[in-house]
Amino acid sequence: MDPFLSLLHSFSSSLTKEELSAMKFLCRNKIRKRKLESVESGRELFTILLEQHDITRENVSFLEELLRDIKREDLLSKLKQFVDEGEVKAPEDQPDPHEKSMEVICDNVGRDWRMLIRKLDLGDVKIDRIVAANPRDLREQLFQSLREWQRWRGRDAKVADLITALRGCSMNLVADRVEQ
Repeated sequence: MDPFLSLLHSFSSSLTKEELSAMKFLCRNKIRKRKLESVESGRELFTILLEQHDITRENVSFLEELLRDIKREDLLSKLKQFVDEGEVKAPEDQPDPHEKSMEVICDNVGRDWRMLIRKLDLGDVKIDRIVAANPRDLREQLFQSLREWQRWRGRDAKVADLITALRGCSMNLVADRVEQ
């Protein structure tokens, strides 16, 4: 399977309707109006852009522009990783030193998870995007928020920061469990 097409497929799956609509608007000078009106998914949009050679494996500058304009830095970083390394490694393939701490937090933090995530300085826009992607799964919302915080902070993401944020939210019992 072509890694570039897999990457575009994963991008397509993670786009909201609003983001797709914004991307379609931004493509108005590249794709005819009638063709754009029939596009209902990111996959269809990417297929047209590939057919017209507006995006290729070797030239992703237009795709970078689109992702930057719709404020999807997470997808932009995956694209840059693809360009740098030739493919994107799935997060599951990379060892995660925070995995155990994140599981403990997800198992013990309930409806107040947003307070914790805000304490970690993750923006409301990112939180809302995660909630929209996982509308009925509170645990997954928290888990994905913690993952997003970890990606955003990179090497600066420390378990000690999680513990400090938990204590700052008066979630001392959970903080104690994370320390263990």
